[in-house]
Amino acid sequence: MKKQRKFIICILVGVALSALTTGFIVRAKEIRVQERMAEEVFRFHVLANSDSEADQALKMQVKEAVLALMKEELPESGSVEETKEWAETNLDAIEKTALQVIESEGYDYNVTAKVTICYFPEKTYGDITFPSGEYEALRIEIGKAQGQNWWCVLYPNLCFIDAVHAVVPEEGKEELKEVLDEDAYEMVTTKTRFRIKWFFF
Repeated sequence: MKKQRKFIICILVGVALSALTTGFIVRAKEIRVQERMAEEVFRFHVLANSDSEADQALKMQVKEAVLALMKEELPESGSVEETKEWAETNLDAIEKTALQVIESEGYDYNVTAKVTICYFPEKTYGDITFPSGEYEALRIEIGKAQGQNWWCVLYPNLCFIDAVHAVVPEEGKEELKEVLDEDAYEMVTTKTRFRIKWFFF
């Protein structure tokens, strides 16, 4: 009986150690993927004044106006560096565009636009999952900036082409695929069995 109990304990310890080791390996791989992605993507982050329905609706209007400005002014060829440079040199224009929307809706919120490094939690966007970590982003803060945020990826272009059905442009996904190795791309593509969080079950 004692031998059987020891045998069971040994098995349980082995399983626990194996799970722990696998967890460390997966976490290390996730960190490597996140760091690689952080070098190749530039995110767009808009924070609403508050979580009120009106402020959240205003946030979306600001987002649409700024994206329209970028679509018109931002060079299409571009690269992640060029996209960041464009954002940094056009912060005044971005703020002006956001303020025009805010004032036209009858609000007097101030607005701040900046290129900065932000921490983002894990986020699924369309059919791509971005690991949690720090990413460089164009960040727009409306008023107190205490409301829920909205985000997408400016480079490569992963901003929704169909927000209702969460569809992202195929060109953007192809560009992302080019800058990541095959394993990393499979890890962040939600339709694959290699999806990051599946490793933790």
